[in-house]
Amino acid sequence: MAARTWKLPPGVTAGVWHYAHDPDLARGYDASLADSPLLTWDLEFAEKHLCRPGRLIDLGCGTGRLLIPFAQRGFWVLGVDLSAEMLRVAADKAQAAGVHVHLLRANLVQLEAITDGAFDYAACLFNTLGMIDGPANRQRVLDHAYRLLRPGGIFIGHVHNRWFNLWDPQGRRWVLRNLVRSALGLEEGGDVAMPVHQGIAGLTLHVFTRREMVRLLLRAGFRLIEIKPLGLRPDGRLPWPRCFGWLRAYGYLIAARR
Repeated sequence: MAARTWKLPPGVTAGVWHYAHDPDLARGYDASLADSPLLTWDLEFAEKHLCRPGRLIDLGCGTGRLLIPFAQRGFWVLGVDLSAEMLRVAADKAQAAGVHVHLLRANLVQLEAITDGAFDYAACLFNTLGMIDGPANRQRVLDHAYRLLRPGGIFIGHVHNRWFNLWDPQGRRWVLRNLVRSALGLEEGGDVAMPVHQGIAGLTLHVFTRREMVRLLLRAGFRLIEIKPLGLRPDGRLPWPRCFGWLRAYGYLIAARR
């Protein structure tokens, strides 16, 4: 009998698989991001749109940085992540904070086992969607988010802006090369190979245009509430966003309604 060939789950690259299974990376994850202002900006954005306690699912919850403050505010929270190591850290943090969180290890592309309309809120922050491999799989994640929300439920997300790379010489070279190669069908538009990250090689990150992200949300069935372009000021605000904001934004925080 021929041996069966093991395959990566849909939407998961080899780099992400190794990333999700590295216990040292999970334990040092919070410390590695401690200086990122995005951790403050997206929590403030979440507090603005998730204003009343309800049922919240965090898609790609990592070490639980969204789960714990919202559990403390009276939300019923479920964190979903591919990494068992990250979920262990999240559980330890929740116990230390004295709150109860629900945790599920799963691939964000394969959430069929979760009941339709079970949540008031869904989140997919810190460009987690960009770690999903392939446009059809990214669409599938947003389709799941839409399905899991009750009518009127709120989705919040964050993505990095592809065109922001044009402000950096190396980034400009990547953008031009990627435009040419994607036009020739040699690679996916917006997929950038990341440098070795905390010892993990082979990571690929998808960075989005504003138009692309809007199209994905509308295809899933969402109605847009707010798209907030992010700048690099301490408060995250992008001055004069209507003046080439699509080019100047570092990324976008997005709120949409089912």
